[in-house]
Amino acid sequence: MRIIAGEKKGHRIAAPRGLTTRPTSDFVRETAFNLIGPVDGATVLDVFAGSGALGLEALSRGAERATFVDSDRDACRTINANLDKLKLKATVLCQDALRALAAERGAYDLVLADPPYDYAALHRLAPQLRRVLAPEGLLVYQTDARTEPDIDELRIRTSRKYGSARLTLFEK
Repeated sequence: MRIIAGEKKGHRIAAPRGLTTRPTSDFVRETAFNLIGPVDGATVLDVFAGSGALGLEALSRGAERATFVDSDRDACRTINANLDKLKLKATVLCQDALRALAAERGAYDLVLADPPYDYAALHRLAPQLRRVLAPEGLLVYQTDARTEPDIDELRIRTSRKYGSARLTLFEK
């Protein structure tokens, strides 16, 4: 995997080993940021971050700050290693997404959520994602291609399939 654009364009990043993390492909990441648009000065929250590829891409493209959340210790180590390699500063929370979101008091311009495809707690996750989204913010939610997520009180800007993945962009 590599950073697609911005200050760190072309730099390779690591992904956690094993089958518990599903890294977002370069193609899907590039497509996501084409849909998102400029992120200069944005505050970013990357939930179920895995390798941190989405949040790292946002930082490379000019986001002001990022917070990464993942409950897997190997994923957290990988995110920290990627941050060190790219010489980027960010916060890494190695804890359950619901717990981290419940404790979060900030509002984010860009929220990136890529939960496991079999994640059963969307009904508990959605209100927390909505709460931390800034009034003019954007939520990018990745699911398997067959799933069409719906989050109360958020409007779908677009929803598109890319192979086995679907990207749905929500706004308030």
